[in-house]
Amino acid sequence: MFEGAGVAIFALTGALVAARKGMDPFGFILLATVTGVGGGTLRELLLGHGAFWVRDPADVVICTAVALAGWTLAYFRPGMLEGWSGRRLLLWADAVGVSLFAVIGTLRGLEAGAPVMSAVALGAMTATFGGILRDILAGDRPMVLWSREFYVTAATAGAVATALLVGLGLSGLAVMLGGAATCLGLRAGSLLFGWSFPRLPGGTAG
Repeated sequence: MFEGAGVAIFALTGALVAARKGMDPFGFILLATVTGVGGGTLRELLLGHGAFWVRDPADVVICTAVALAGWTLAYFRPGMLEGWSGRRLLLWADAVGVSLFAVIGTLRGLEAGAPVMSAVALGAMTATFGGILRDILAGDRPMVLWSREFYVTAATAGAVATALLVGLGLSGLAVMLGGAATCLGLRAGSLLFGWSFPRLPGGTAG
């Protein structure tokens, strides 16, 4: 359930970017699908499991449905998914997706027998790789590289929290909520209050 929700939310961010770029329905589907399954694909390939969506297209169906719904809304309500409101929706949907996938990726790594540090890295990769692909394909600078914002830091913190909670023997729901809350809390603090690392001396803002 949580993974399906994460796929749908990340697919929504792909659709929002496609709307901003004025893409056709197939552009919406491409960005939504790449964003929704990109991080999980990288994780599974690194674990030696192969691309999961090739065996079971359920996630691709979710991404396609979200993409077509987004295109339909953008077509009949021009501008609704663009501008300031669309930008804010993109940022918050992305934050929720990152939080869910940081937890899911870490849990998948632990279940596969990966060492804790490797599982944390897999969690961070799962949370960020789809968004990187989305932004690159759309011709944007990846959100991950935005100046000073907590993004990979938030994903990594969520992954670490997940691994710690698993080590403490907490239930699955508690692990999911605790890990996701850690990541989302840092990301929300960055978006709302400007939480960030200090700039490097002599550096320039991005």
